[in-house]
Amino acid sequence: MKFLKKLFIQPKNLILIFIVTALIIISSVIIELNQSKKEMLELMQTQSQTLLESMIRSGKNALLSYDKIEEETKTRLLNNAGMIKILYQKKLVSNSLLESIATKNNLFRINIFSKTGNKIYSSYKEVHSQLEEKENPLEYLWPILDGDTDTLIIGIKPSRFGDEQRYAVAISSGDGGAIVLNVDAAQLLEFRKEVGFGVLLKSISENEQIEYVALQDEDGIIAASGRLDDLEPVDSSAFLQKGLESGTYMWRIAIVDSINVFEAIHPFEYKNDIIGIFRIGLSLEPINGINDAIVRRLIIIGIVLFVFGSITITLVFVKQNFNLLSNKFKAIETYSKEILDNVSDAIIVIDKDFAIKSFNNAALQILGKDVISTQNLFALFEENKCIELINSSSLLEEVECIVNGNNKVFLVSKSEFTDEQKMQNKILVIRDLTEIKNLENIIQRKERMAEMGELASSVAHEIRNPLNAIGTITQQLGKDFEPKNNSSQFRELTKLVYKEVRRINETIENFLKFARPLPIKPEKYSSKEFFDGISKQYSALLNEKNIELMINEVWAGEVVWDITQMKQVFINLIENAIDSIEKSGKILIHIKEKNPDKLEIKMEDNGKGISREDKNKIFNLYFTTKTKGSGIGLSIVQKIIAEHNGSIYVNSETGKGAEFIINIPKKLVQV
Repeated sequence: MKFLKKLFIQPKNLILIFIVTALIIISSVIIELNQSKKEMLELMQTQSQTLLESMIRSGKNALLSYDKIEEETKTRLLNNAGMIKILYQKKLVSNSLLESIATKNNLFRINIFSKTGNKIYSSYKEVHSQLEEKENPLEYLWPILDGDTDTLIIGIKPSRFGDEQRYAVAISSGDGGAIVLNVDAAQLLEFRKEVGFGVLLKSISENEQIEYVALQDEDGIIAASGRLDDLEPVDSSAFLQKGLESGTYMWRIAIVDSINVFEAIHPFEYKNDIIGIFRIGLSLEPINGINDAIVRRLIIIGIVLFVFGSITITLVFVKQNFNLLSNKFKAIETYSKEILDNVSDAIIVIDKDFAIKSFNNAALQILGKDVISTQNLFALFEENKCIELINSSSLLEEVECIVNGNNKVFLVSKSEFTDEQKMQNKILVIRDLTEIKNLENIIQRKERMAEMGELASSVAHEIRNPLNAIGTITQQLGKDFEPKNNSSQFRELTKLVYKEVRRINETIENFLKFARPLPIKPEKYSSKEFFDGISKQYSALLNEKNIELMINEVWAGEVVWDITQMKQVFINLIENAIDSIEKSGKILIHIKEKNPDKLEIKMEDNGKGISREDKNKIFNLYFTTKTKGSGIGLSIVQKIIAEHNGSIYVNSETGKGAEFIINIPKKLVQV
């Protein structure tokens, strides 16, 4: 120990210790410099890859949006052209008729050309006789006039006389001529400009850390923004060629416009075609700044080390520990936030005044923007119910409320904590039980239907034959037996008995519909034809009662259903809606795709609605609130939907109409 003490006290040993310590620290700083470079490059690699993927998704969405608008424009023009063709073939076309059709359908021009290319009808009078013709329509129409095709999508083309652009289609008129329709393409082109790559890339390049972004192919730059003077062509760069061939993300440190940049690339593919390659150049100034700071720190540490060696070493260790703890804290904080944002239950934090202080993504999805934006729990629950829920001693409560006009059932658990300001806060974890409750109701209804079916079968077989015998005997007595006294009363009684026997027999027949349902016979059918048939079937009755039926087909396609039975579903629902609407009103049927295999069909009316007490009973057999109703219609509806592997439930309040929601597979698959 004395030797060691003497050793450390010697000046040369102290200097040696300082030098060794300095070398260790300098080496550590150099290693840290290299590690920081590596970590920053990895971070830039991750960020650039994420940014490129976002650009690719945005680019595809922009192209899809434009294709969708153009497809709808083309379809509208072809539909109108088909109608005009029918009128033309029936010799009903005139210039004034075409002008009327163009005005009503927002069409710019309708022209009909003979097989020799002469214009024979037009929706617009010629006013350009003094102007130079910029293009001849016959240049586009020769495939139809020569009989090579009967439909031609001309697309966007310049105006014949002016500087405008038109979107045009043409079809054969049936006698060798052509029917041409076009619309003003200004809105279409403006939409293309708004969603185009130029706007996308310009908005991205506004970030000062991004030197340039570009979409480039072998012919040159398609769209770009930023430093573009020194961008190398694709065909002269082995790196870019390799990126196109590999079809994956790649990166490098490149020199562009005499500065070093971090360049990342990714091919852009749309509809199985490589359109080009996205390039993004990120500034290396943050990395250079960090490197410069580390170098300066190295110099300062070297100077301070020889003056305050031991203190410097201590501070270095403290700093390293602090950085380590900070990184761990950030990692834990990020991890906790990810967990909260990805749980399926809504989590909200409220203060003592019921104000919402914090919430997760699930809360926004389950409760909706309207509730969250008010920043107060009273937007979700009534004030009395809210106070009762918070002050209740129970930690778990099942409550009902209305969110965006829909009845919801929530399971709410709660806990408390005190924040750094010593304020009491409550955490509410809300689980949406609405679907589960609806499924429970459906299962209960199915069980009741099964029980009713068994009862119907047994009752029918036990009493049907005796009833038939009673009916036959009663009829025979009325014909063959004539009492001496009160003969008219006797005949009335025998008729009454026979009538009541028939009524009981009809009741048995209704029972047997559940005991022995008709077999499901699925067939392919167009959903549009199905709902058009429903609309036509009820058009006269609805007009008579001043009720408007609207069918909104967000999705239309092929379904595989038992058409007869599914038609019975909508007949029952529409007739119930008609009975519910006292005077004039509206019925809306909304069809949309819930997922690739299932449809959601909503039928709404503005009738008198259904009370909360009756909502859970309306699908019960023989339950009805109508004086002349049998109470069997909605039971049949529920049974048919269930046999198609679907579900039906209702949202309604008294005086606010009713909404029936059907979730049903597009194609019934029988096991």
